Amino acid sequence: MRVAKGSVRGGLLLGLAVVVALAATGVWNPFPGLWDWVDRSEPISEPDVVWQQRVGGTPRSVTIAGDAVVVEQRTRVEARSLATGAQLWERKADWAAVAGGDRDPVVAVGKLLVKGYELLDPTTGVTRRRDDDAVAVWTYRNLLLDARCTEATDCTLSAWDPRGTTPLWTAFLPGVHSGLLADNPGLRGTRRLTATRIDDGVAGAEAAPPLLGFPVDGRVHVVDTATGRVLQNVEPGREERLSVVGGRLLRISARSQDGTCYFAISARDSATGQEAWQRAGINLRTADSAGCVQREDPQGARNVLIGVAPDGRETVIDGYDGRLLWVGEPGTKLIAVDDRSAVFRAADKRSVIARELGTEKVLWTRQASGKAGAALTPYAAVVADEKPSRLAALDPRTGRELAALRTSANALAVGSQGMIIGEGREIGYVRFGASGSSPTRPPGDGGNPGPGGPGPGGPNNGDCGPKGELCPDPDGGKDG
Repeated sequence: MRVAKGSVRGGLLLGLAVVVALAATGVWNPFPGLWDWVDRSEPISEPDVVWQQRVGGTPRSVTIAGDAVVVEQRTRVEARSLATGAQLWERKADWAAVAGGDRDPVVAVGKLLVKGYELLDPTTGVTRRRDDDAVAVWTYRNLLLDARCTEATDCTLSAWDPRGTTPLWTAFLPGVHSGLLADNPGLRGTRRLTATRIDDGVAGAEAAPPLLGFPVDGRVHVVDTATGRVLQNVEPGREERLSVVGGRLLRISARSQDGTCYFAISARDSATGQEAWQRAGINLRTADSAGCVQREDPQGARNVLIGVAPDGRETVIDGYDGRLLWVGEPGTKLIAVDDRSAVFRAADKRSVIARELGTEKVLWTRQASGKAGAALTPYAAVVADEKPSRLAALDPRTGRELAALRTSANALAVGSQGMIIGEGREIGYVRFGASGSSPTRPPGDGGNPGPGGPGPGGPNNGDCGPKGELCPDPDGGKDG
């Protein structure tokens, strides 16, 4: 039996009219649910994340700050609940950075070309402290530094407890690094290894190192972060680059001769200026191919340096005493390092291996392709692979799998119980140990030990120097 087209059209119009009438009277409204279904995004990973939200703009950085997730965008910053992903607050800002540890985080926000900043509570967005004069801010797990200048050559550096209201110390500097300063302008230290699909800031803020190197007018001013004393004010030689690593000032020379570059490292004691150790022939990748001019900081992390030996093998060097902590086999490729371990791709390009620095102990091995990248954080080692695209979070010490995802998203931030992944404007939270297990929380709250030195939570909580040399021996120097 045929049905007239006019009858069908009339029936649809009548049905639509009934739905509109029911919605208008509040009896039944299908439109919000319908719109949620239309606007719903595809899951960004498999297995699915705990929650997934679309933020206001493409994130520039994402940081887990206690019970909140802080998302920095181009012209604003917002915070979301770590538990649900619901938006907690939003502010207009050109830059944002998180200081403090898991128990005392704060969010520093500010505007470009405008002096000052505000410190916000990451959960409520309430202003905890306001500054109207600072031109630069550096954020760490245990410290916040800011600099204010009355003139271009008259600046004061101040250190604050992340939630403190009075400075811990102040120091004079004859200027600070030129340019748009805002948050965390570059200092003379090390530059991290990077990996595709793993954000450079995935580990969040680190503990302040014992010494920082501030570049000012071609010189490097070495500041003790415990006391604020300016220990050295050094001008590099014509073929030198200066870097402050592991409580030492490194003078790195690169000399062009016989069509190649000859490298040498001299590490100086910060108090006396005397040489503590030296090595020749290690290429720290500071120079380009044009006449051995050094334009980059050495690669490394915390208190260690990454170099290439004359035979082409990669090495990890203790910045404090110059020991070779790891030397790769021919064909291996270092992809991540911190003070405790090194992660490298095997020569056969079929696996990645984690080895404890300073020993021959293999911590774990994981099957991976020749394009796999990795990053080490206090709570998880993150491994990203391609073809197929995968992200995995592993216990840094054992390799136990905390999360394994089939996803093309990036790893944006890692916390004690999970990580944030993202793709475009979509971000989602992955909880570690879906079966009920979770990573062991590092003792303390982000200490900064040197290789083989006291770990965080012990006598050295990161304030005693990379080897604990600035703190008294708890045993009074007695044996046994």
